[in-house]
Amino acid sequence: MNDWTSDAPTFAVVGKTNMGKSSVLSTLLEIDNDAILRVSDTPGETTRCQALPLEFDGKEQLRFVDTPGFQRAQDAMRHIQAMHGEGSPNLETLRRFVAEQKDQGELVDEALLLEPIVEGAGLLYVIDPSKPIRDDFIAEMEIMRWTGRPRMALLNEKGENEERLAEWKARLGSYFNLVRTFNAHRARFEERRRLLKSLLEIDEEHRARIENTISLIDEEWIQRREESAEILMDFLSRAMSHRESVQLDEKEEELEHRKERKKEELTKNYYASIGKFEKKAYQKLLKVYRHKLLKVDLSDEHFTGVDLSSEETWQKWGLSRSQITIAGGVAGGVAGAAVDLGSAGLTHGLGTLFGALGGAAGAFFKGDSLPELKVDAGGVSLAGQSSKALYVGPPENDNFAWILLDRFLHHYREIISRSHGRRDEALVERQEKDAGFVRGLTRDRRNKIHRWISQQTKTEEANFDAGVFHEMVEIFREIEKT
Repeated sequence: MNDWTSDAPTFAVVGKTNMGKSSVLSTLLEIDNDAILRVSDTPGETTRCQALPLEFDGKEQLRFVDTPGFQRAQDAMRHIQAMHGEGSPNLETLRRFVAEQKDQGELVDEALLLEPIVEGAGLLYVIDPSKPIRDDFIAEMEIMRWTGRPRMALLNEKGENEERLAEWKARLGSYFNLVRTFNAHRARFEERRRLLKSLLEIDEEHRARIENTISLIDEEWIQRREESAEILMDFLSRAMSHRESVQLDEKEEELEHRKERKKEELTKNYYASIGKFEKKAYQKLLKVYRHKLLKVDLSDEHFTGVDLSSEETWQKWGLSRSQITIAGGVAGGVAGAAVDLGSAGLTHGLGTLFGALGGAAGAFFKGDSLPELKVDAGGVSLAGQSSKALYVGPPENDNFAWILLDRFLHHYREIISRSHGRRDEALVERQEKDAGFVRGLTRDRRNKIHRWISQQTKTEEANFDAGVFHEMVEIFREIEKT
C-alpha cells in the first residue's frame, strides 16, 4: 500500500489554482469545515495533497485526494518530454518526474499533484469554463493524458460565458474519458449522486465498490429524511401541547391592570418557549445535513410579529380560511364518531354530525385568534393556601401549527439546497415573496395532519402517529424535487 491510495477506489482532484477543486470536494463530501478542507480564493492555498475518505460505518468506500494546483504546467510538460525523449511520455516517465521534483525540484507543485496519480489514483480534472482556453491549460491536459489513468474532466460551471462552455467540452473530449458539468456552489443531492455515478463510466475495475457506495448514500439520504420527519413531528407536538402558567397573588387576582401585566409577561414567555423549541429543532436538522456555517434566523419577530387576524397573513402563510375550516370539520367529525361508537348507536350518528359542524365552526371563528389566556378558577394549592393561576396555551388558533409547519418546510428546502462548497456564513430566512407549501397539500393529507395536530393540543406527551410520519416523509421527498 502506498501513501495516497488504498483498497478503496481513489481519485485525485487536480487542476489549476482557483478552478474550484476544494469547492467540488466540499460539496461532494459534504464538508463545510475549514479545519478539514480549506476553501479559499487565495492562489496556491492547497500546498500539499490531502486524502479525504468517504466512509460508512467506519469503512472507507471511496477516497478523494485534494492536490496543489498547477503552477507551471508548460515548464513541467517540456521537462517531462525532455526526460522521455522520442515519442509520447508515459506513466513511467511521470513516475521518474515525481521522484526527481517532489522534494527539491523547481516544479514541486506539479510533482506533488501527480504523485497520487502515478501511485494508482484515477483523476478528476476541474476547470472553470468561464476562462479562455490557453496554452497552459493545453499543457495540463497533455500531462493528464500521459498518465493513462481513468480520468474525467469536470466543468465547474457557474452560468457565465456559455459560448466558452461548448468550446471547453469539445477540447476536453479528446483528452478525457468523460466530460461532465457540475456547479459546486449550487449542486444538490441528485447532482452529487449523478457525479458519483459518473465514476462508473471511467472506472470499470471498481464498479461493484462504487455501486455499493451509491446504494449506501441513497440509504443514508432516506434515513436523513426520516430523521427530519421525526424532528418535525416532535417540534410540532411540543409546540402545540405547551402551556405557560403563573400563580396570581391576591392583588393580581383583583386588580385588572396587574392581571393584564401578567398576561403580557406570560404571552412573551409563551412565544419565547416556542422559539426555543424551534431553535432546537433546526439545530438538529442542520446536524443531520452536516451544516456548520448555515444558521437559521430565529428572531422573536417571527412569533410576536405574526398577526393571525391579518388578511395578509392568511394570504401568505399556513392554510387558507376555507382549508382550515374543512380540516377542522373533519377533525371534529372524527371526535364525534368516537362518541357515536361509545354510545352503541344510541346517538344515531348525531355525534359525528354535530362534531363536524362544531369543529368547522370553531376553526372558522377561532381561525384568526391568538393563543387564548385563561384564568383557572380551580386554582392551585400551595402550603394549604388556594389561589388562582393564569395559563396560556395551547393556541386556540388552528392555523398556528400550520404556520409553524409551513415555516419548517421552507427551512428544510433551504437547508438541503445549501451547497457545502460555499464558505460564507448565511442565515436561512423566510422571504415575503416565498410561497407556502401547506396549501398545496392534498385535502386527504391536510385532514390527516390536522387530526394529529388537534390531538397534540389535548396532551402534554408527544403522540406519534405512523400515518402522519409517512406523510411528512413523503412531503420532504416532494420538496426535494422543487
